[in-house]
Order: sequence, then C-alpha cells, then structure tokens
Amino acid sequence: MSDQTFQYIALGIYFLGMIAIGLWASTKNTDNEDYMLGGRSLRPGVAALSAGASDMSGWLVMGLPGAIYVSGLLDAWIAIGLTIGAWVNWKVVAPRLRAYSEVSGNAITIPSFFDNRLKADGLSSRVLRVTCGLIILIFFIFYVSSGMVAGGKFYQTTFDGNYHVGMIVIAAITVLYTFFGGFLGATFTDVAQGLLMLVALVMVPVVAVIQFGGPGHVLNAVSEANPDALSLVSGATAIGVISSLAWGLGYFGQPHIVVRFMALRSPKDAPTGRRIGISWMVLSVVGTIATALTGIAYFSTHPEASLTDSKSAETVFLDLSQILFHPLAAGFVLAAVLAAIMSTVSSQLVVSSSAAVEDLAMLLIKRRPTPKVQLWMSRGAVLTVSVIAALIALDSDSAVLELVAFAWAGFGAAFGPLMLLSLFWRKLTASGGLCSMIVGAVVTIVWRYAIQDPESTGILALYEIVPGFAAALVVGVVVSLMTHRPSERVEREFAEAKELASAR
Repeated sequence: MSDQTFQYIALGIYFLGMIAIGLWASTKNTDNEDYMLGGRSLRPGVAALSAGASDMSGWLVMGLPGAIYVSGLLDAWIAIGLTIGAWVNWKVVAPRLRAYSEVSGNAITIPSFFDNRLKADGLSSRVLRVTCGLIILIFFIFYVSSGMVAGGKFYQTTFDGNYHVGMIVIAAITVLYTFFGGFLGATFTDVAQGLLMLVALVMVPVVAVIQFGGPGHVLNAVSEANPDALSLVSGATAIGVISSLAWGLGYFGQPHIVVRFMALRSPKDAPTGRRIGISWMVLSVVGTIATALTGIAYFSTHPEASLTDSKSAETVFLDLSQILFHPLAAGFVLAAVLAAIMSTVSSQLVVSSSAAVEDLAMLLIKRRPTPKVQLWMSRGAVLTVSVIAALIALDSDSAVLELVAFAWAGFGAAFGPLMLLSLFWRKLTASGGLCSMIVGAVVTIVWRYAIQDPESTGILALYEIVPGFAAALVVGVVVSLMTHRPSERVEREFAEAKELASAR
C-alpha cells in the first residue's frame, strides 16, 4: 500500500470514532438542557480534558509551533501567559461559577447566567441577553472560521489536495457529530481528541530528539540556525511581552471553556479538574515548543527537506510527523492535528447554538416551543453558524493564529471583566454589566482595526485584549457605583454561592 493509503486508513478510523461518539451522545439528549449543558453531570477529568481540548485549537499544533519556528522562544511568552491564565481560571472562576450558575436561576448558558445574576428585568433583560448573544455569535464565527482554515491547510499540506475540499470535508464531519451529539458529543469527543493530541505532541519531538542523538545535538543545531532562537528576551520589547502574557486574561471570558465549569457535578470537583487540566496543558505546551525547536534543527540540517508552508511555518508539526513516522503512525499523528481543530470547533458550535436559540430566538417567540422543537432549533443554529464561518474561511491566505487572537481578545475583553465582577463583587448592576460588555467588545475591535500598528515597538503594538479588558473593567465598576441599589436577593444569592463554592 502507498503511504497515503495508510494515512487515509488512520484518518478513517479516527473519523468513524468521532461520529460514533456523537451518535452515542445523541441518545442522551432528551431536551435542550441536555443538548446545551449535558445535565451538569461531567466528572472532573472529563471536564478538564474537554476544556483543554476545546481551548487548545489548531493554534496549538499549527499556529504556535509556526510562530516559535519563525521567531524562536520569544513567542513562548504566549504559552506562559496562557498556562498562568488557565490555572487562575480553574482556581478562581470554576468553583464559584459552578455554584453561582445553579444558585441564580439554574442558568444553562453564559448569557442566561449574567441575566439571572444581575437581576435585569423587562427591556434591560432583553438588551443584556441580545447583546451577549450577538457578541458570542460575532466572535465565534471568526473562531470557528479559524478552525476551518486550519482544516483546509491540513488537507492541502498532508495530501497535496485542494484547500477548499479539505476545509469542507473536515467541517462537515465536525458539524455532523456536533449536530446530533450536542454538548455531550462535543465533550466526549474532546476527551478522546485531547488524549490523542497529548500523545502526538509528546511523541513527535521525542522521536526527533532520538534521531538527532540527544537534546544537546538538537540545541546545537538550533543555535547554529538561529542564535537567538533559544532566548526568551532577545529582540523582546516590554509591550511585546505584556501582549503575549495578556493572552492569559482571555480565559475568564471564553464561553466554550467556562461553560465546562457550569457542567461539573459540583463545585467540589474543581480542584481535581484543575490538577488534571493544567497537567495536560503543561505537557502539551512543552511538546509544542519542543516540536518547533526540533523542526528548526531538522530543516536547517537537511537542506533537501523543506516546509510546506515556508511563510508562516504553521505546517512544521505536520511535515515532521510525515518525515519521522511510518505512514500509518503518521496518519494517527495527523489525526491529532484534526483533533485539535475539530475539538474546538465543535465546542464553539454548541455555545453559538445556545446563544442563537436561548438568547436571541427565544426572546422573539411569544410562546416557548416544546423541548423537542428547541432541540431541533439548536441543531439548525449549528448549521447556520457553520455555513457563515465557512464563507469567511474560503480565503486560504488567512492566518490561523491571527483569527484566533482576534476572537480570543474579543471574548476576553467583553466577558472577562463581567465574569469576574459578577462572581466576586456584589455591587455589579445590570447597567454596569451591559456597559462593561459593550465597551470591551468595541474597544477590542476599534483598537485592532483603527489604532493598532504591528510594526510599532511602542504602545500602538499592544495586543487588543489589554485596552479592551482594562476599559471594560473600569466602566463596569464606575457605572455600577453610579446605579447600584441594595438588593436583598442579590446579597442572599451571593452569600449562598460563596458558601457552596468554598465547601469541601
């Protein structure tokens, strides 16, 4: 059999496994709450691996290795910032959100939690829910699109195929198991995909180092190819390091990640989830960095070999796996790349669906549909978001990391300050929360497209999440102080959530 045949066999096994999990999960979905949140039944290990896999999208195996390959460890500051942010998110947000979302109206979506927590009513409630829903849909369309771009590049790189064909096929399979399986389908496929990603990210650099004769030989080759590649500070600017570390701020506002906290069995599961999730993340990030460095070493000492994508180097993980492994094993490594892409897309589609149905459509329908109708409305929303994202992804020149960076900043600035204030500050009001959310999103967009100058070494090069997050936090506090009125119900729920979250 040809090398490509072996790879197709491995990918076929992977695809069938994902579809089977999605179809199994569909048997567990009896209503929209099951489809959106899995009945709050996730064990900590499942929640941790699912959150990690849905977080670490194609950028982990394509975007980040490419950036480090081009710029050296300077871009590893992003990974450092993300690891710190993820730990704080599990430590601080997870137990309190799990408790508060149940105490305050048993919310099953992030917008419904904000609405219940802020005690918005009438028009203010509608405006809050619609604004949340629109922000989720707008930024997730870009996020889902980044996954489709990664899928198209994957097919183009691996099989020398047509970018658009690969994009459509991979997107279609992801949509299929998400369409039927919903939250549980996305979650359990995430677990399988997360484990596959971890194994691949460890194996590729390990095999490469062994072939080189040891870590010393690899590091020598990297130093000869690029003397600054192993430095975290060479060529760095204060603004650049701050921007990279600021990726960690984004965790507090990522709906597809924090919704896993809401789905835990109880707040007591959060510490175990944190230990499992951060261990997985550290190993995966170290594997990613090692892959980039071994890639520098290999391609600098093998002039006969070349990267498929020499401009962004986002194919270094794919190229190395095909060089180092038997075609069948390489096929499963390639499946790990797809796992990174598809796990994130499926999770984002579920949250987008919940925003479209629970936070937009339901506000326009006078008579609430039956649970079965709501279930099919959610599935229809999955298809709609997928089509719009696919249209954006038709541009094969889109950079995966750039699309992810914009969507990450948008969510982090719009929802991050609002999430922290909602959970830890009693005086946050509906007006303060709404203004915070709008300002965070608007500042992020304006900074990115009207102010930011990537060529600058000063403040204008700052990652858009920093001004967006800061502005949203300040506005949320100021407006809340201006509009705050004591509420016995808010005080009671706040105290109850705090006590439930801290119970051991």
